[in-house]
Amino acid sequence: MIERFSPHGTILAMHTDTIPTSDLGWQRQALCAQTGADFFFPEPGSSVREAKRICGMCDMRVACLEYALANDERFGVWGGLSEKERLQIRRTSC
Repeated sequence: MIERFSPHGTILAMHTDTIPTSDLGWQRQALCAQTGADFFFPEPGSSVREAKRICGMCDMRVACLEYALANDERFGVWGGLSEKERLQIRRTSC
């Protein structure tokens, strides 16, 4: 979060706004937003092959993966990687 204050003046003129630091605009452009969640959050034991194929064609893949890693997303396919693959990245980056 970024704090933003109004110009100097009276104490009453000062205020604090919060601005989210992560821009989620990429989500509207991502291919998964056009295909539905079924591919990306399959039943346990189901294939994630189709989700990975869709991710492989998506221009937002890097932003998606960065978001998933930064927010510790533990379920589904994000940025073309499964839960286990993201867990491996988290373990090796510590």
